[in-house]
Amino acid sequence: MIISFKGAHFPKEVILYAVFFYLRYGVSYRDLEEIMAERGVELDHATLNRWVSRYAGLVADASRYKKRPADRSWRMDETYVKVKGEWVYLYRAIDKHGKTLDFMLSKRRNKAAATKFFARALEVNGLPRKIVIDKSGANTAGIKAINKMLKGFGCPVPIEMVRRKYLNNIIEQDHRFIKRRIRPMLGFKSFASASSALAGIELGSGCIDFRCSA
Repeated sequence: MIISFKGAHFPKEVILYAVFFYLRYGVSYRDLEEIMAERGVELDHATLNRWVSRYAGLVADASRYKKRPADRSWRMDETYVKVKGEWVYLYRAIDKHGKTLDFMLSKRRNKAAATKFFARALEVNGLPRKIVIDKSGANTAGIKAINKMLKGFGCPVPIEMVRRKYLNNIIEQDHRFIKRRIRPMLGFKSFASASSALAGIELGSGCIDFRCSA
């Protein structure tokens, strides 16, 4: 996936540096405006907002397929994010070592959303040996749906599902990192901007410098 910077009035490197800094360190747009000015780049906070909304999600999508192989024991959970005053759901998966596997923002928390998320994660990370979840009925139904699809494709061994909340402590702790990054942003104004910003935050938390990924 090639990201186009056509029409941008600043070099690609400047744009990606600003987006990376905002998402990685949780500064406000006005603080970042001052930081960029100290580096000789004069721009306003509205421009920075547009860059994050436009490029963060694109770079994250391009980088999903560049990750190193993950462990085949996964931890999956979802957390809450507020968009326009309403709660939506951020589905997340990491391996047992804490490596970010995938993430997806959803307006719903149900079987369809869980199934879609698992399918996304399998697409870029391969087939896990087991997935640890809490006792969510929606996530249970999602894994069962994926195993049914895999059986239809001739996969002889289903994904083992482990429903143990205490085993998911590692991903619940990982949620807190994301929440710390979100807190200074003071909420999201649209689902699209939330998806883009969260994708960039997840990419940064996964130890991938997306300034080199576009």
